Amino acid sequence: MNSPVQDESTPAGDALDLRDPYPYFAARRAESGVSHGTVMDYSRTPESLRPKDSYSAFSYDAVNAALRNSQVFNTALYDSTIGVFMGPTILAMHGARHKAHRGLVSAAFKPQSLLTWEPEIVRPICDALIDEFTERGNADLVREFTFEFPTRVIARLLGLPEEDLPFFRKAAVAIISYAGNVGRALEASKDLQEYFLGHIEQRRSNPTGDIISDLVTAEIDGEKLTDEAIYSFLRLLLPAGLETTYRSSGNLLYLLLKHPDQFAAVQADRRLLTPAIEEGLRYETPLTLVQRYVTEDTELDGVAIPRGAVLDLCLGSANRDENRWERPEEFDIHRRRIPHISFTAGGHTCLGLHLARMETRVALDRLLTRLTGFELKDEGDPHIFGQPFRSPNVLPVTFDVVA
Repeated sequence: MNSPVQDESTPAGDALDLRDPYPYFAARRAESGVSHGTVMDYSRTPESLRPKDSYSAFSYDAVNAALRNSQVFNTALYDSTIGVFMGPTILAMHGARHKAHRGLVSAAFKPQSLLTWEPEIVRPICDALIDEFTERGNADLVREFTFEFPTRVIARLLGLPEEDLPFFRKAAVAIISYAGNVGRALEASKDLQEYFLGHIEQRRSNPTGDIISDLVTAEIDGEKLTDEAIYSFLRLLLPAGLETTYRSSGNLLYLLLKHPDQFAAVQADRRLLTPAIEEGLRYETPLTLVQRYVTEDTELDGVAIPRGAVLDLCLGSANRDENRWERPEEFDIHRRRIPHISFTAGGHTCLGLHLARMETRVALDRLLTRLTGFELKDEGDPHIFGQPFRSPNVLPVTFDVVA
C-alpha cells in the first residue's frame, strides 16, 4: 500500500518551498506578525471554495491570540470547505453548540481509555508491524510503520474489521484531498456515511465498548448525538486520527535519524521520549496552518482585518518564532520546554492530542526497544516536505535486532 504523500511538483503558493517553507515564514515574521495574502495554494481548488480575501498570521503571539478569540475568529468557514464532505462537525461549530457537541464526543477519549488502549491495542499493533520487517534488517519506516500503525489503531478503536482497512483509508485520503478531485471526495463521503450508519445501528442494539459505541450512548443533560452528528464526526476522526500521528511520528524519526547524537540519547534514556516528541512537533509541525473566518472588522498585531476575510494561522511559523524560542531553527530535544502550538489552542484544541502523543511514544519506544544501530539510507532522497501537511516521503533504514 502506498502512503498518501504529496506530489512535490504541486505549486505551493507565493514563493513557498515545499521542502523548506521556514525561510519564507521567517521573512514574513520579520516584516509583520500579520500580513495581507494567503500561504495556501488554491490553484487546484474550485473557485466556489476559494476565499475572496485572505490574511496570514505568522508570529506566535498573533496566531495564539486569534485561536483564543473564537468570537472574532471562528471556524464557520469549514462548513463551506471540508464540511461539504465531512458534514456538520465540531470543527466548524462555535459557541454553545460547539461546547455541547465537544462535551459529547469527548466521551470517546476518556483518560482511562488511554490507559487501556496503550497495552491492549497500540503496543501489540506496533510490535506486530515490527515483526513483519525485523528479519530483513531493513525497512521503509514510512510505508511499513509510521503510516500503518495509526491506521490500524484507529480501526481497532472504532471496532472496524481489519479487512475494511483499505476501504476507509482510501476514503479518508480522498476526502482530505478534495481540492484535487471534488467528485471523488463526495463519493468517498457518501460511501463512509453508509458504512458508518451500518456500524451505528449495530452498536445501538449491541454496544461493544469501542468509540462508536461510546458515541452512540454518550449523553449530557439528556442530550444524545444524532446519527448525522456521529457519522460526520467519524468521517472527521478518520483523517484526523491518521494524519497527525502518521506525520508527526515520521517527522520525529527523520529528525532523530538526522541527529544521531540525539537519537542515541533517546535510545539510552527513554525518559527523553517526551521532550523529543514535543520538540519534533514544534520543529516540524505536521499541519502547518489552520484557518479562521473573521466575523467583524478587527485588528490583529496592529493590522486591520475586515469582516468576511479568511485568516491563515501559520502554526509552523509560530512554532519557530525567535521572539519565543532561542535558536528556533535548531532541532534540540534538550532545550528548555516552552509549550508549542501544534495542536492549536483555545476551544478548538485538538481532541485527540493525548492519543496522538501516546501513539507516537509507544511506537518509538517499541522500535528502540527491539531494534538498534539504525542508519538512514539515501534511497529515494528521504526528506520532509509538504504544505500544509508535512512529513517524510520515505524513511529507508537498516538496523540490527536487539539481542
